[in-house]
Amino acid sequence: MDSLSQIVLGAAVGEAVLGRRIGNRAMIWGAVAGTIPDMDVLGKYFLSELDNLAFHRGISHSLLFCVLGSLVFGWVTDTLYRSRYHAWVAIVTKVAAAVIVGFVVNFLTQILAPGAWWPVAVYIPVVGYWAWKHGQSRYFQGNWKAPDADLKGWVLLFFWGFLTHVLLDCFTTFGTQIFAPFSNQRVAWGTVSVVDPLYTLPFLGCLLMAARFARDHSRRRIWNGLGLVWSCAYLSLTAVNRQIVHRTFEEALQEQGRSDNRFFITPTIFNNLLWNAVVDSGDEFLLAQYSILDEVPIAFHPVSKGYDELHNLETDETLGVLRWFSAGYFNAVRREDGSLQLNDLRFGTFSGRAEDADDYIFRFKLRDHGLTEPYGFEVAQGGPPEETAEEMMMDLFNRARGLSPEDSPS
Repeated sequence: MDSLSQIVLGAAVGEAVLGRRIGNRAMIWGAVAGTIPDMDVLGKYFLSELDNLAFHRGISHSLLFCVLGSLVFGWVTDTLYRSRYHAWVAIVTKVAAAVIVGFVVNFLTQILAPGAWWPVAVYIPVVGYWAWKHGQSRYFQGNWKAPDADLKGWVLLFFWGFLTHVLLDCFTTFGTQIFAPFSNQRVAWGTVSVVDPLYTLPFLGCLLMAARFARDHSRRRIWNGLGLVWSCAYLSLTAVNRQIVHRTFEEALQEQGRSDNRFFITPTIFNNLLWNAVVDSGDEFLLAQYSILDEVPIAFHPVSKGYDELHNLETDETLGVLRWFSAGYFNAVRREDGSLQLNDLRFGTFSGRAEDADDYIFRFKLRDHGLTEPYGFEVAQGGPPEETAEEMMMDLFNRARGLSPEDSPS
């Protein structure tokens, strides 16, 4: 799931665990806990592009990390708060809170006004000045009290922050290696988009309302509880919705005599109405889009697997990683410039028909080093090209509104 959703979920979990004892600091540390597993993205500075693709959502998203990581981070946090450096810990916590809020401001700004930079430019110096003055007048003059939390409380905060992060990512299509390092199996339930405002924004609203009340106020617990209930209810709804959509595709395939074909479905970005499907029909893949608001039958569109573009398909190391990552739902295409592109078809296409190489939502660019060398992996790309992003996203939004018989595509 996107970082903002994980921050909000972590903050709400932190509040549920330690909110009564340490107030808003529980939200801050919960948000930190909800962010830590995704620090594996720093692997891009130490690993190759291909290795980093396999590393992301690996050991840092495992059940083992939830247990061991919570013990380590819980002990470190408890120790720091009880050390002579407690004032600096308090300042760092405030800075972390400011960074997290700044991230939220930037996220919302980009949704409402893509490309706008002035809200963040104003936010940074204002918050920086406030944090410095607040720290000078309080923490370094002895007017500071350590939070009323013990080692057990900190361990539980980090454990539930890590575990809920991992479980939320399991609901997406990308997949999470929760059994690492004992197994590289990726758990991907594919019920919710990696970015879904209908999940995140109501949850964020409940959290902000809870933060307005004192730590021992009943309304604080009520608002935070409402946010957690919304989180659970919405994810449950997406799971039910997926079952309904899955059954609809099964029936459509049965009508075409393809009931034995394996297939995968996933919701499109920003919503849970419009779903992409990929069907492995043997010699080719079939792609389709279906909105739960559709009034027309599902139309499947054939797309070549393109394996004739590849050499050493069964033995090439690079292709082996991509085959594992995509669960076998991948094809190869040649771009207009002659370069080779592989596509993870689980994420589908923007049009539902694979109109061109840029229509694929999640794609990989490869370098061909010849028959005796593994393919080189250049980059993984997600989303539409920048120059056509707005048009393609609007088309996707309009498609989610459903098709009636008069506007059914041929």
